[in-house]
Amino acid sequence: MMDTDTIASLAAELAEADRTRGVIPRITARHPDATVEDAYAIQAVWRDSRIAAGRRLVGRKIGLTSKAMQQATGISEPDYGVMFDDTVWQNGSVIPFDDFSNVRVEVELAFVLKEPLEGPDCSLFDVLRATEYVTPALEVLNSHIALEGRTIVDTIADNAAYGGMVLGGNPMRPDRIDLRWVSALLYRNESIEETGVAAGVLNQPATGVAWLADKLHQHGARLEAGEIILAGSFTRPITVSRGDSILCDYGPMGTITCRFT
Repeated sequence: MMDTDTIASLAAELAEADRTRGVIPRITARHPDATVEDAYAIQAVWRDSRIAAGRRLVGRKIGLTSKAMQQATGISEPDYGVMFDDTVWQNGSVIPFDDFSNVRVEVELAFVLKEPLEGPDCSLFDVLRATEYVTPALEVLNSHIALEGRTIVDTIADNAAYGGMVLGGNPMRPDRIDLRWVSALLYRNESIEETGVAAGVLNQPATGVAWLADKLHQHGARLEAGEIILAGSFTRPITVSRGDSILCDYGPMGTITCRFT
C-alpha cells in the first residue's frame, strides 16, 4: 500500500487538474507498484475533499462493464467512481465544453434506488427489488491522467474518468421492460456514430449494480436510497468537439439530446 502522504499528494494533483482542466502524468508510470486499493484510496481522499467543500454526492458510476469498453481501453475489470450534484444535466442541456479536460460520451442506463443496497452477495434480484425506475443516460467522460498506457489503477484514481451525466428519455420501472434488450442509436451532429444493446453490460445491466454493492461492501460502504447508479456503457465512447450536438435514441425509452458549447 502507498503511504498516506503519497496518497494525499496524488489526490491533490488530481484536484488541481480538475480545477485547471489539466492532465497529469500517469500515476503508474511514477508508482509502478500502485495497486487497485491504492487507487481507491486516492479517489476517496479526493471525494472527501469535494464533500468538505460543499458538493453533494448523488450517486456512483460503474465503468468498464462491457466488452466494448474493455476493448476500447485495454482494461479488463470494472471500476467505480462518485457523482456529485453539480455534474448532472437534464435532457436538452447546453453543456460548457471548457468544463472538461477532454470530452467523450457514452451510452448508459441509470438506476434510481428506492431502497439501500449493500453486499456481500447482492444479487440481480436484490437490485431489481430496490430500483424505483431505470432511465436513459449519457455519461460525459473527463480524464485528468494521460490516456496513453493508462491502467485500471490510473482510471480509478481519476474517479473512473467521470465528468458528468445527462438524464432523459422515459423512466420505466424495471419490471416493465426487459433491460437486456434496451437498444440505443448514438448520433453526433446528425450522423450515427455508435449502436448498442444493454445486454452488453454483463448480460444484464442490473448485474453491474449488484457488483457495485458488493465492491462497496469491501470498502465499508453501501448504496443509499435515492442514489443514481450509472450501470456502464454499452457502446464505445465517442469524442466530442466544441459545438457538437449529441442525440441518443433509446426506442421505447425515448431520446436524450445535449450540445457542447
